[in-house]
Amino acid sequence: MGTNGSTMLKPLRQGLPPLDPAAVSDAASCALPARYEAVREARRFTRDTLGQWDIGDRFDDVCLVVSELVTNALRHAVPTDHCPADGLPSVRLHLMRWSERLVCAVRDPSHETPVPRDSDDFSAESGRGLFLVDSFADSWGWHPLAGTLQGKVVWALFRMHTAG
Repeated sequence: MGTNGSTMLKPLRQGLPPLDPAAVSDAASCALPARYEAVREARRFTRDTLGQWDIGDRFDDVCLVVSELVTNALRHAVPTDHCPADGLPSVRLHLMRWSERLVCAVRDPSHETPVPRDSDDFSAESGRGLFLVDSFADSWGWHPLAGTLQGKVVWALFRMHTAG
């Protein structure tokens, strides 16, 4: 049974930007382990997926934002002793493409609100991730998951330039 965009989107849909799930032209997702190599895996998955979808113009922006969203999920949302009881991966990356939009969504098990930290210390490593997301994506947001799913989804939207 293949997963099409609309079934995969069901648990995500309520807080995503108002894009018609039926109009998703491509969707892909990958489960990420709760360890820092996951950021590299997420970047590779994003690079491969965008290559298949022939999206070149926002490539670097999307990879940067995916890295930040996954890093934030691992750093702030996954306890170090986290072992999902149901065996499901704790962090999952979703990429969804419409004709002129791309959404990256990262699901994690935490209900904590993602907040950009005000930091005067520009050498500080943490807290800048959401500022980068805000700078490189066209919009971003988050919402708690509904129903039986625990946690939240943080998403970023990119406008695509269509050829012609």
